Amino acid sequence: MINWKKNLYIMWICQFLAMVGMSSIVPFLPLFVRELGVTSIEETSKWSGLVFAGPFFVSLFLSSVWGNLGDKYGRKMMTIRATFGLAIAQILIGYSQDINQLFLARMLQGGLSGFLPAAMALIASNTPEEKTGYALGTLQSSTAAGTVLGPLFGGVISDFLSFRAVFFVVAGLLFLVGFAIIFFVKEDKREQSKKNFTLFDNWKYVILDKKIFIPAILIMLTSLGISFVRPIFVLFVETLEINKNYLPTITGALYSIVGVFSVFSAYWWGKKVETIGLRKSIVIASIITSFMYMLHSIITNPYYLIPVRTALGFCYGALMPLLFTRISNNVNKDRRGGVLGIGSSFQVLGNLVGPLLGGYAGATIGFSLSFLFTGSVFLLIALAGYASLKD
Repeated sequence: MINWKKNLYIMWICQFLAMVGMSSIVPFLPLFVRELGVTSIEETSKWSGLVFAGPFFVSLFLSSVWGNLGDKYGRKMMTIRATFGLAIAQILIGYSQDINQLFLARMLQGGLSGFLPAAMALIASNTPEEKTGYALGTLQSSTAAGTVLGPLFGGVISDFLSFRAVFFVVAGLLFLVGFAIIFFVKEDKREQSKKNFTLFDNWKYVILDKKIFIPAILIMLTSLGISFVRPIFVLFVETLEINKNYLPTITGALYSIVGVFSVFSAYWWGKKVETIGLRKSIVIASIITSFMYMLHSIITNPYYLIPVRTALGFCYGALMPLLFTRISNNVNKDRRGGVLGIGSSFQVLGNLVGPLLGGYAGATIGFSLSFLFTGSVFLLIALAGYASLKD
């Protein structure tokens, strides 16, 4: 076994930098849609939903394919491919001249990328069984940490330079990450599987095993709930009592609050599981997340959002690590990449449906009801987790 801790630390830094880059575009993407010629708030909301969902139209079908190829040809290769693909896509997005080009470039991003599941499979397959939960929880915390700086980073650059400049800076950051993985991450070739599990085999395996299928469904609902309000959040912040000249920066700061406390939540909930169990942890975290989203619907002062988004980040930041760890611990190493890829496909499905529904909901039923719907999704997760998961 190679030094799995060294790999984990290096991939933590790489994933952190990648997530700083990718999350930096979240606060202002609807404003970039507006810059490309979409004027009315209803059309901006709808197109923002489509643009946010764009990458997931393609990655929904390719996530499990990339995971399966990683089992056959190496997870490090898939991680490098995803990183450079993501960088190329950002350059094309930065050169978009109208909303249709932006949407197509975002779809291309979904086809070329898949960084997060690839990195997760790489770490899971090169870590001792008894340390897998710790390693995946630690790696997931880098995603949360990246979302701390990313939105604020992107908001500041877009305010002082331009929206397009952010995409080019992100591309450069991703190229840096790709070369770091090439030179510093080592994959244990002895752990590669000699068995040839097909994509159909892995899908059948997931669907027939309730220990994997139920967490996968909950992953889909979690990502749907999180992404539902993403296309309309900056438009919601615009309605609050703020200085509109700094809208991207303020929105980025509100995203970063969630990210800050998501970093700590992965460690805290990881320890809490040992005492109260996985089911109770998921139920409690989901209920608090539900309540925090519902509070968004009645808030008009941005300062009141600070404690609400603090609690939100601390609770929903625990859900993905717990659910993916549950899947990983019930899969053999020789097919872990493929199965985690399928788990990521469920996450992608939620990320695909969420922005589409959220964009249209913001345009039709308004922002307040949209936040209430998001809260109800996490309440459903709590009920399903209590009824279906056993420690």
